Amino acid sequence: MAIIDPVLHERRSQRPLSSPGNEKDIPVTADVEADSWAATLTPRLAQFVAVARHEHVTRAAQQLGMPQSTLSRSMARLEHDLGVALFARHGRTVSLTAAGRTFLATVDRALSEVDRAAESVRADADPAAGKVAFGFLHTMGSETVPELIRAFRTDHPRVRFQLVQNYGEAMIERLRAGDLDLCLTSPVPDEPDLVSRRLDEQKLRLVVPDDHPLATRKRIRLAEAAGELFVTLEPGYGLRRITDALCAEAGFTPKVAFEGEDPETLRGLVAAGLGVGLLPPPAVPRPGVVELTVTAPRAVREIGVAWLDGHPDTPPVAAFKKFLLSRRGQLLLHR
Repeated sequence: MAIIDPVLHERRSQRPLSSPGNEKDIPVTADVEADSWAATLTPRLAQFVAVARHEHVTRAAQQLGMPQSTLSRSMARLEHDLGVALFARHGRTVSLTAAGRTFLATVDRALSEVDRAAESVRADADPAAGKVAFGFLHTMGSETVPELIRAFRTDHPRVRFQLVQNYGEAMIERLRAGDLDLCLTSPVPDEPDLVSRRLDEQKLRLVVPDDHPLATRKRIRLAEAAGELFVTLEPGYGLRRITDALCAEAGFTPKVAFEGEDPETLRGLVAAGLGVGLLPPPAVPRPGVVELTVTAPRAVREIGVAWLDGHPDTPPVAAFKKFLLSRRGQLLLHR
């Protein structure tokens, strides 16, 4: 943010300005605060561009659909506020001063950016072809999310998606920052500024190397793995919190040998004999491992959708949210 010297600002604002129809210079004292230029000038910028393009106030007023006298006063006020003459008057016509040409070049770019921004947000909110910013867990990316989007686009074929894969806490942060409209996450968050809905649950399995003594089993109580080395996701991941909680319920703290960011990488570490892991089912069966059903405690993770409370939905976001909520109990391809 620029720092304005109030004394210097006042001196600049008191420079003489030629008044239309008067050869005398009239001193002008700006009554605009330094931090309010945009709010003060913006309503008159499009009018200024029209006058500059036509070089004629009457024709510009006709284009803008406003009285000539109103437009003339608006341009005089704009010059008054700036403390700079933007136009040279020649009877009924005007031409830009050097300051006016400099001002026009920048204002043109600014208004073009406003036009582009307006078109962009309008396009994103379009009911038929708008955009949904959707976050989801890495483990949802190979099957669940593609199937969800395929099914949704049966009735909404032109809706666009900005897809973000991340772990739960990072997605919640992006929800709060306004970067995401919705996120599919686990555990289902319970935060006062969020709305969340449980959609489904996913069984977790104890994954062991195929040459492990436990590999001949189909089922296991988690307490039986208390002496094993575990491979887990890093702290902060939802699945890591669930793993720690289930092991605590089983009466032990897991001895962590490796931490990672992706469940399939962990499954690869298990296949290499580097530990065991409590993981969701893979999209494609992985050779080198055996996946055991955990009979106690009940090893599942809840999957839910979350959004920012009080945040207005665009039509495409509202439609996709309604679709997700309609998939309760049918979100996952259960194995």
